[in-house]
Amino acid sequence: MFRFFKKREDVFHKLIQEQASITYEGLKLLVEYLKSPAPEIAEQLALKEKEADEIRRILIDELNRTFVTPFDREDIFALSRSIDDVIDYADSTVSEMAILKVHPTPYMARIASLLKDAAYEIHQAVLRLNKHPSVAIDHAQRAKALENRVEAVYREALAALFSGPEDVHHVVEMLKLREVYRHLSNAADRGDEAANIIADVVVKKT
Repeated sequence: MFRFFKKREDVFHKLIQEQASITYEGLKLLVEYLKSPAPEIAEQLALKEKEADEIRRILIDELNRTFVTPFDREDIFALSRSIDDVIDYADSTVSEMAILKVHPTPYMARIASLLKDAAYEIHQAVLRLNKHPSVAIDHAQRAKALENRVEAVYREALAALFSGPEDVHHVVEMLKLREVYRHLSNAADRGDEAANIIADVVVKKT
């Protein structure tokens, strides 16, 4: 009986780990797209986003059918949602760039690189969450530090936007770019939220 419940608990760790892994792969594609905005890369990222959504649907289904979970049900749901939101915003970034015909900027590339590194740290954190919680917190803290750097670049990018020439063409471009930057900033916010949840889970378990 104990072994049965243990296996059910392991399901949630594996699903969260799979979500974090897919998100990391998606962020690597975002970095690649901003270096070379090819439709094929955008399609690969869209497929990763759908794959991540499917894993989340399975996780929610498991939550609805399981009484025993490795940590609070609310934390499992919130952590899954935050990780999923990161890849959602990465996909939204690429989609809107294509729709609005926005070209990559150095600021976008810098932010995406930081987001990719943060996604790696979140992935490592969830891998260590079960057996090495103190190591998981270390990775979560690194993720938070990277997210703070994203916000600094985001503010720098906005300042550059508003310092350009004041004509209609510039205003239109400014609005388009600001929308893309906001998606990237939102991705950072969700990564920060995931890191906070991981830290809370560890604290509750100790």
